[in-house]
Amino acid sequence: RGVQGAFFPDQNAIMAEIEESQPLGQEVKLFGKWSYDEIEVNDISLTDYIAVKQKYATFLPHTAGRYAVKRFRKAQCPISERLVNAMMKHGRNNGKKYMAVRIVMHAFDIIHLLTGENPLQVLVDAIINSGPREDSTRIGSAGTVRRQACDVSPLRRVNQAIWLLTTGARESAFRNIKTVSECLADELINAAKGSSNSYAIKKRDELERVAKSNR
Repeated sequence: RGVQGAFFPDQNAIMAEIEESQPLGQEVKLFGKWSYDEIEVNDISLTDYIAVKQKYATFLPHTAGRYAVKRFRKAQCPISERLVNAMMKHGRNNGKKYMAVRIVMHAFDIIHLLTGENPLQVLVDAIINSGPREDSTRIGSAGTVRRQACDVSPLRRVNQAIWLLTTGARESAFRNIKTVSECLADELINAAKGSSNSYAIKKRDELERVAKSNR
C-alpha cells in the first residue's frame, strides 16, 4: 500500500521546509529545490500543453486554481500539480491533496538520487514518451461496430500519459513493500528512458499496435 498509517504533514510543515532550503527573493523552485530554468520539452507538439515554463513556476504543486472552469484551461495548470491531482485517485484518497503533494515531493527526491537529473525534466520526458500518438476509435451504429485508427490530439496525449504513469505507480505499490513514492519514481525514470519495464510505455505500445492493425 505504501501510504496507510503514514504521517501526512500539513501545508505549513511543507512550506517551512521550503523556506529553510530557499532564501526569500530568489528564483522560484519547485519544493525550494528543483529549478524551472533549462527544462526542455523535446516534442514540439506538446510545448503548449506541458506547463513548465518560468511563467508557470510554483513553489508547491498546490495552486488552488480553477482549471476545470473552461475547456483547455487545464493545459495552463503546472504539470507537477496535474501529477499531484492524478495521484488523488480511488475513493479512499479523494481530496487528500497534501498526501499527494508529499508523495510527489518524496518521489522527486528519489529520482534525483537515482539519476542525478532534475526530476522536472524526468517528468516531462516521461510524459512525452508515455502518450500514445495513434489510437483507435469506434465507428458504426446499431450492431456493426468496427475500430478505426485515428491520430491523438496533444492535450489527450498529455492527459493519457499522466493517467498511465500514476496508474502504473499505484498498481505496483499495492500490496507491495515498496512505498508509492518509490514506485512513482521508478515509473517516471523507466518511462523517461523509454524502458519497457514501465507500465505506461507497455500500455502505449499496446494501444499503438492495436491502432496500427485497425488502419
